[in-house]
Amino acid sequence: MHIDLRTVTITPLRHTFDHVARRLGADKPASRYQEGTYDMQATANFHYRPTWDPDHEIFDASRSAIRMADWYTFKDPRQFYYGAYTMARARQQDTAESNFDFVESRGLAEAMSPELVRTVLDQLMPLRHVAWGANMNNASVCAYGYGTAFTQPCIFQAMDNLGIAQYLTRMGLLLGDQEALDAGRKAWLEDDRWQGLRRYVEDTFVLKDPFELFVAQNVALDGLMYPLVFETIVDDVFASQGGTAVAMLTQFMTEWSAETRKWLDATMKTAAAESDENRALLEEWTRKWRDRAAAALTPVATIALGAKADEVVGEVTEQFNKRLAKAGLAL
Repeated sequence: MHIDLRTVTITPLRHTFDHVARRLGADKPASRYQEGTYDMQATANFHYRPTWDPDHEIFDASRSAIRMADWYTFKDPRQFYYGAYTMARARQQDTAESNFDFVESRGLAEAMSPELVRTVLDQLMPLRHVAWGANMNNASVCAYGYGTAFTQPCIFQAMDNLGIAQYLTRMGLLLGDQEALDAGRKAWLEDDRWQGLRRYVEDTFVLKDPFELFVAQNVALDGLMYPLVFETIVDDVFASQGGTAVAMLTQFMTEWSAETRKWLDATMKTAAAESDENRALLEEWTRKWRDRAAAALTPVATIALGAKADEVVGEVTEQFNKRLAKAGLAL
């Protein structure tokens, strides 16, 4: 018997959903990111306004002073929708697990001096509470912001910060057991060096404008804190003092910060390019929260940097200004 196998090409009736096709300009094949982002937020058929906020619809662009002709103009350069996001973080989770296993199995934590371990715990353990605040704030931006292209990455950012808090907790247990976590909480609540940052975090909890909250948390605070703490103090200062293990345990934070900047800068650039009013407002917010973040982080940085804290914070702030200038903001 002879079997003749043939290849048959089946032409699809359409390549994507109608609402996506309308945005692409024709019935072109769409990426999973486009299909999982464009016009996903409900815009009609709301039964009633929220009883706790009758001045707004459930999803309402007027909650923010930023105005966009189309809130789906925003693009995430990472092309993150749920599937791509979870796969990317799963790979990073595997790397983090390998790093923790390596440090524990080789006894690298025990090889650090007691003085260095104490400084590491004093510097990093209260940051668990900062990460928790970032989780809350990004969940708020996702809840009250407008347009899936803007809000979707914020819930990813919220979950990332929850993971960062968990990594810091795990590191604290490795280096100092439960007492290290209790000491970090006590410092967060009572140590004068942390009260400026604590006030910053708590003040952001009551911001009503979701885009200003986005600027205060993701752009200003994270934009200064991660280069200062994880790229300078951990990767440079602690590593030079025999704390390479700490750099391994916080590798996720360093890589995550560099990755998320691409999305943050693209978002700021798009919003600023929309109008002069947007640009002026973003510059005002960024200056305000940048200055507050720098002032709050300076006493925190003295834990590891001592008298050099002011100088290093100034350098990090200058790098921040240059970074935002590329996004079209004059700070």
